[in-house]
Amino acid sequence: MALNGGGNPFEGETGNPFQDPAIVQHRPTSDYATLDVYNPFDNTAQLPPPYAAPPSASPAPLAAPPAPASQPAKKPSPTEPKNYGSYGTQESTAAATAELLKRQEELNRKAEELDRRERELQNAALSGGAAHQNNWPPLPSFCPVKPCFYQDIPVEIPVESQKTVTTMYYLWMAGIVTLFFNFLASLAFFCVDSGGGSGFGLSILWALIFTPCSFLCWYRPMYKAFRSDSSFNFFVFFFIFFAQDVVYVLQAIGIPGWGFSGWIVSLTALKLNTGVAILMMLVATLFTVVAGLGIIMLKRIHSLYRRTGASFQKAQEEFAAGVFSNQAVRTAAANAATGAASNAFRPS
Repeated sequence: MALNGGGNPFEGETGNPFQDPAIVQHRPTSDYATLDVYNPFDNTAQLPPPYAAPPSASPAPLAAPPAPASQPAKKPSPTEPKNYGSYGTQESTAAATAELLKRQEELNRKAEELDRRERELQNAALSGGAAHQNNWPPLPSFCPVKPCFYQDIPVEIPVESQKTVTTMYYLWMAGIVTLFFNFLASLAFFCVDSGGGSGFGLSILWALIFTPCSFLCWYRPMYKAFRSDSSFNFFVFFFIFFAQDVVYVLQAIGIPGWGFSGWIVSLTALKLNTGVAILMMLVATLFTVVAGLGIIMLKRIHSLYRRTGASFQKAQEEFAAGVFSNQAVRTAAANAATGAASNAFRPS
């Protein structure tokens, strides 16, 4: 296109590109606010006018988004287990809580027993032992014979040894009851056989001898050994209770004429009377059970004794300390030493 006489092509409104109607309609006006017009630091209270679209430009309506396909709600399966994490299910948590409560109750019970035992021992120490009144054997108040010993396993015996001491007490009682049935069986055998008179007499003697002697010779040493952790009493118990186990075995065997209704005498009674034989077999069974329990308890107590670190030397030291602390022994030794010294300096 040729220029008109070499003049300015942008002169006049017709040649000015900024006078184009498409640009003029977008110029800032009072009805069209832009960022170029709005000053955020202006302190005027009037806010910038809202944007108003020109009448000629009508915005096209936005298309509504497509509705998602309807899906049925997923219901939880009643058999599906719930996941509570890596710490186990609710059942395992409840079981662990119950176990902890059970252990807590047991610890509380043991603590109460220890507190009661400590109070009893403190009271006994403060009163010089007068608080403990003899309570064994448990005789009625009108009986002229009074109890000779004080025995209270929950108070005097440590908690870890109470079960063992109680079992030995029941074993002693079982032996005494068996001797009583042995007396009845020997009496029945004597009624059907006049030659069983010696066995019947010995059965009475064994019942009268073993009842007090077994209590004094092996049960009381065992009780005092666990009460004060005495090696000397442990050695006395082992020696005498081993002999008691041998007697239990002989009672179960039942040698004729010895006063024990064991297996040999019971089988012999089958030829005379079936009822008496059955009674004697029952006694033989009791003797066998007592003998077996005696051997088991001897091994168990010996294993407990070995764990305590006791020794024969410690038993000797306890025996020597007990002998020299006895007032009667010290008096006798002093008298003997005085008599020997006077004899030595007496002129011949």
